[in-house]
Amino acid sequence: MTNIASWIIKHKKAVLIVFVLLTVLSTAAQFFVKVNYNMVDYLPDDAEATRAMETMEEEFTGAVPDTRVMVTDVSIQEAMAYKEKLESIDGVTDVMWLDDMVDLNTPLEVADRDTVENYYKDRNALFSISVRTGDEVRITDEIYELIGEEGAIAGEAANTANSQKMAGNESMYAGMLLVPLIILILVLSTTSWVEPLFFLTAIGVSVLINLGTNIFLGEVSFVTQSVAPILQLAVSLDYAVFLLYSFQDYRKETDNPEEAMKLAMKKSFPAITASAATTFFGFIALTFMEFQIGSDLGVNLVKGIVLSFISVMVFLPALTLVFYKWMDKTKHKSFVPDFKGIGNKVVKLKIPSLILVFAIIVPAFLGQTNTKFIYGSGEAPEDTRVGSDFKKVEEAFGETTPIVMLVPKGDMAKEKELVEDIENLDYVTGVMAYVNQVGTEIPPDYLDKSITDEFYSENYSRIVINTNQSTEGEVPFSIVEKVKKAASDYYGDDALALGESVTLYDIKNTVTKDNVVVNVLTVVTIALVLLFSFRSITIPIILLITIESAVWINLSIPYFTNTPLVFVGYLIISTVQLAATVDYGILFTEAYTHYRKEMPAKAAIVRTLDEKTFSISISAAILSSVGFILWITSSNPIVGSIGLLMGRGALLAFIMVLFVLPAMLLVFDKFNKKTTYKSNYYEEK
Repeated sequence: MTNIASWIIKHKKAVLIVFVLLTVLSTAAQFFVKVNYNMVDYLPDDAEATRAMETMEEEFTGAVPDTRVMVTDVSIQEAMAYKEKLESIDGVTDVMWLDDMVDLNTPLEVADRDTVENYYKDRNALFSISVRTGDEVRITDEIYELIGEEGAIAGEAANTANSQKMAGNESMYAGMLLVPLIILILVLSTTSWVEPLFFLTAIGVSVLINLGTNIFLGEVSFVTQSVAPILQLAVSLDYAVFLLYSFQDYRKETDNPEEAMKLAMKKSFPAITASAATTFFGFIALTFMEFQIGSDLGVNLVKGIVLSFISVMVFLPALTLVFYKWMDKTKHKSFVPDFKGIGNKVVKLKIPSLILVFAIIVPAFLGQTNTKFIYGSGEAPEDTRVGSDFKKVEEAFGETTPIVMLVPKGDMAKEKELVEDIENLDYVTGVMAYVNQVGTEIPPDYLDKSITDEFYSENYSRIVINTNQSTEGEVPFSIVEKVKKAASDYYGDDALALGESVTLYDIKNTVTKDNVVVNVLTVVTIALVLLFSFRSITIPIILLITIESAVWINLSIPYFTNTPLVFVGYLIISTVQLAATVDYGILFTEAYTHYRKEMPAKAAIVRTLDEKTFSISISAAILSSVGFILWITSSNPIVGSIGLLMGRGALLAFIMVLFVLPAMLLVFDKFNKKTTYKSNYYEEK
């Protein structure tokens, strides 16, 4: 490390120039990275929804009707005119309405009332449409222009368009709140007005380079785009703090800034490496998810941690040595009171702390395993247009979710039996297929191709099933299972289902398996890093129990408050919180084991608490602020839930490290001594 430090210090200006050029190029490159908002694309290739979507695109020109458009106060004739206008919008396909289900030349009173009211009720007309993927913003804007303020759009296209519109504004808003808040926290924690800018510049440069290098990936998910930059900033800011604190300490021992930096780099390297390694391996676990939104985020965060580490160990020393005089000129007194005395107070609470945590740890673990989950993006807030539109449509027509079945073409008698079976299922409000719309008596060859193309491709027959339930939940998923079973009874594995509820059903099955894999990998890899760092068997167990308890408590709160939790947020946070906040425990335990070689256990704990509470509280305050600001600023339920869980998790981890970790280190001191290689603990004579 000494040789590397010498080389960096000797070529500090060249290092600065290289990093500035990389940052400029990366800043430009990030604008060419595509953001993907389609969750189907992140399902495994062998998932039924994926195979069904590929087959649909190959065989049929239209897509699944996943969006509903409501027009208010119109007659049947006016509704038909709106249908024609919707069909004329470039990118809108498969506009389905009442005329596709019943003959409008006969009085509506004769037709099935439930069927009519699915499409036309109280002079409101409801159309089911398909919207071309990737063009949702333009298409929904044109639909809004057509239907006016009184009309409403609900469904996947509206949600995707809203997410795309809000993403840029919300990221900017989050940044405008976050950067001043972090600067304020850092100003309070340092003794120089400009030192916080050094921290933020070092990590900011690595964030921008990370965003730019995504160009080599081609595209990133909307979750990664919204969460990864802010999360990278929050979890790696500590690296810069470790280095500059050491630099300031060594400057008190030597007048030579370059020598002080060399010593600081050597001293802080093990702590920064251990901190980065736990986070790195925690994020690596995300890359093993079959549901590839987790993998996409994991790759970006792993890349970000590596770049942050390089930036702090290479760019920050060069930057500091070129501009350190600014730090000297902008010194100020410490704004933070001395934390001395907190150690004795915490030690007095060791037994109550342990009793409390062991009393709630089992209910917390059981609670977080029984939380109700949302597998999609959830509902948009009602104060947004897309949220209020969803409520309008739901109040007027109730909920409607279509399922599309693709079955092998050829046997019309078998197809008719299947359609009849599906029509008899609970919650199915209508089935649209050739055999019940046209009839088995008329061969498809006798009809115009524009009619038969709606139902038949070269190899498949398409059946559209309307249900009166939402896209996900116990009942919608049971409908998917029953429809798939009915089709399987006639066609086996050749029958394919697709639609939003089918996609979410597949996501549920995929991420449930991912949950076990990711959590086990996270715990095992972090345990191994801790094992090598502390060369102890019991210390890693104590650290993992401390942080995992905070994770379980955090994730059990939705269960006890009866609030459904977005599963993607749950899965990511169960990994991210452990990986990001175990650093607090590492920082505390490293200091404790150092002092334990010089003094008894109680004295070592008291001294560690007095010295390290402040620095841990700063890390927790930054990560918590990042989380809560993401939660406040994001209208996307997935991003918002990740923010809330992260903000709350950082606070819980801080409380556990402050109160429970010291108590456990004291209680298990003799075990730690026996299970730690060359512990050299102090012994009173």
